[in-house]
Amino acid sequence: MIDAAKAFSGFSVRQIPEAKAFYEGVLGLPVTEEHGMLWINVGADHRVLLYAKGATHEPASFTVLNFPVADVDTAVDELKAKGVEFLHYDGMTDSKGVNRHGGPLIAWFTDPSGNVLSVLATP
Repeated sequence: MIDAAKAFSGFSVRQIPEAKAFYEGVLGLPVTEEHGMLWINVGADHRVLLYAKGATHEPASFTVLNFPVADVDTAVDELKAKGVEFLHYDGMTDSKGVNRHGGPLIAWFTDPSGNVLSVLATP
């Protein structure tokens, strides 16, 4: 009945042009616009759907997309150089915005719509 091989996730943003500029221009991800929505191509024929909600958009209060990286500190430095600001959680993240308290190293940031994203160390 359900074909999980074709499943995908999605989340809302304020505006597609703003999202496209960030995901393609800042993060360097391949994106495709279709029918007024934005697809982020995340590899191996997998995509994430972004759809505009305009003024009714409310940012997710949880991490909606994680990007595994080989070196979290390098990824943080490179993204900061592009203007990305990292979130700081009291007692959890260091001055750079990296959580080094157990589990994989991880650092959180937001897209222009306020949705939470992360870079985290690959095992």
